Amino acid sequence: MVCGAPNVKAGQKVPFALIGAELPGGVKIKKAKLRGTESQGMICSARELGMDEDSLTPEEKEGILVLDNNAPLGADAVEYLNLDDCILEFDLTPNRSDCLSVLNIAREVSAILGKEVRLPEISFTEIDKRAEDLAVIEIKNPDLCRRYVAKIIEDVEIKPSPQWLQHRLKCAGMRPINNVVDITNFVMLEYGQPLHAFDYNYLAQGKIIVRTAERGEKIVTLDENERALTEEMLLITDPEKAVGIAGVMGGLNSEITDETKTVLIEAAYFHPTSIRRTSTALGLRTEASIRFEKGINIETVAEAANRAAQLLEQLAGGKVLRGIIDNYPNPLARTKVQLTLAKVNEVLGTDIENEKVKEILRNLNMTILEDDGTSITVEVPPYRPDISIAEDLVEEVARMYGYDNIPTTLPFGAGSKGQKTPEQKLRDKVLNLMAARGLNEVINFSFINYNHFDKLLLAEDDWRRRTVAILNPLSEEQGHMRTTLLPGLLETLRRNVNRRNENLGVFELGKIYLPGDFLEKGTLPEEKWTLGIALRGTLVSHWQDKGQPADFYYLKGIVEDLLEQLKISNVSFRPCRDNPSYHPNRTACVYIGQEPFGTLGEVHPQVADNYDLPGRNYVAELDLEVLLKIGQGQTEFKQLPKYPAVNRDLAILVKEEIASVQLMEEIKKAGGELLTEVFLFDVYKGNQIAPGHKSLAFALTFQAEDRTLTDKEINDIYERILQSLAEKFDAVLRA
Repeated sequence: MVCGAPNVKAGQKVPFALIGAELPGGVKIKKAKLRGTESQGMICSARELGMDEDSLTPEEKEGILVLDNNAPLGADAVEYLNLDDCILEFDLTPNRSDCLSVLNIAREVSAILGKEVRLPEISFTEIDKRAEDLAVIEIKNPDLCRRYVAKIIEDVEIKPSPQWLQHRLKCAGMRPINNVVDITNFVMLEYGQPLHAFDYNYLAQGKIIVRTAERGEKIVTLDENERALTEEMLLITDPEKAVGIAGVMGGLNSEITDETKTVLIEAAYFHPTSIRRTSTALGLRTEASIRFEKGINIETVAEAANRAAQLLEQLAGGKVLRGIIDNYPNPLARTKVQLTLAKVNEVLGTDIENEKVKEILRNLNMTILEDDGTSITVEVPPYRPDISIAEDLVEEVARMYGYDNIPTTLPFGAGSKGQKTPEQKLRDKVLNLMAARGLNEVINFSFINYNHFDKLLLAEDDWRRRTVAILNPLSEEQGHMRTTLLPGLLETLRRNVNRRNENLGVFELGKIYLPGDFLEKGTLPEEKWTLGIALRGTLVSHWQDKGQPADFYYLKGIVEDLLEQLKISNVSFRPCRDNPSYHPNRTACVYIGQEPFGTLGEVHPQVADNYDLPGRNYVAELDLEVLLKIGQGQTEFKQLPKYPAVNRDLAILVKEEIASVQLMEEIKKAGGELLTEVFLFDVYKGNQIAPGHKSLAFALTFQAEDRTLTDKEINDIYERILQSLAEKFDAVLRA
């Protein structure tokens, strides 16, 4: 047999495929000549045997698979290597942390089958040397570390683990390293108790100190990465240095090496929240942290350490020091839960006998402390931290009784008709109205980059810069909750323009987030529903339409139509020059009565340039909370007028800075009830008008419901309007 593997040596025991054998993948072994020598078979590598590559060492990936010296010659390699083994993979819910161990899975099977669980028999020989003479455990943060156990083993021999141990770790998705580390992982899988092995000789003064990190402290972990720590993170240290991040990963400075002779086994209970925060902050999730953050059995901490000592004696030739160091300052009492037996059937809709309920709970290793016939008090086993109230016990009964055995019944009782809230109805109506105007809805992220506020030219003290920051953002682009819809709308326009989609009409109905007292008092931020509209290019309503260029008046018309459809009256548009994101002379603030409703206008050219938007772009941002507060107007029906209306035109000269909306409000006020309609139909500036002035022409409609108006009545109202405009705005009638 000819083999060219780099790690082949005389005297090895190896898996051998005879001529005629078939390997995974359909490879058949045939007689062959290699370098002029006839080869009667093949020595197999782990890869050729179809073993999981993730669990292989670099040597096993490159060369042949070398077996233990005690491997029986001539045995079936498939059976010896357990390549025909079955692996059960459990998909656990987050509350069942106890099932992250083989023993507790066995307890579940025991409860189902009614059979007894066979726990490992722990026995080992202790030497006269005492563990407490070599090591001391000090816990400075007992609220974060409730129990810490140490076991010391001397004269260990570091070597590869036996085949059976390596196989079980590989089946669990772990890569074997050496016998000491493999034993800690094996016991973790067995008991659900994470362990860590320190090289005792690297621990200064043989002392373990459990404390939180100091400001600026760092540690290089076993994965050879330096970790910057915060003052909330719990550490395992000696008097000179940190040697591990509690419950997450050990330090490189105390790892087990080929020269290790004395091992200190750590078994501890760390507070779940502390471990979860540390693991998340460091981005370091390990098999140990997964178990600690869900909660482990504090009562089997010492038992797991003894189990590791037993295996170290058997598989590493270690000598176990007498005694165990167990620092357990505040022992926890077991959880007790009271259950009214009738509640089980009330909740489940079943007819389970009381004795059956008790039997199920006993099979789950729950001790019934008190039983008065109608209720029981149950002591929960310490490995079930998910059980704390009576409803948890009901769930356990349902689970073991069988959900498929619970009868199906139709719901009964008084029914209530579901309906949308006024806020939901308003949002739906706004969505439909915007879509009816030919606009496309967009949905942008609620998170934005803080740099957008610079692009929008906002001042440093602008209220929109005061944001709610995200503690764990997905990226820098999503680090702050938005206080305006403009960044998302302008980015939408930019992405479309970059893809040569120039003609755009879009809207977004979403929330903005204003911190309020959140940053100072920790109250919840204010969430406000806001409507954003963005236009550019030429907008086409149907296939025969040649299109209409988007401009200020097109956008204003959309807003006016929205408010008209919602039956909102008393709407005014006023000049708005104090918003740096908008063009100072092509922007309006919208008011409903005296309530600010929003802003609409052309995007400031510099802002458009910051977003790489050529040409003119128009946006609006409207506060829907104002509409919800005011309420939608009611549809009213009026009798058709019996008497004719009279139309008059009014052309006046005023200074340029006076807004038409101010004049219209005054005209309506002075005109009274008989003035039924006013609209502006002409604005003129030119040579015939004095500098700094403009001419505005209004169409006035007069009508009464009970009579035909006389010329005198109309003239009196007309004169009253002129007089009022002259007094307030120095307006004069244009000749």
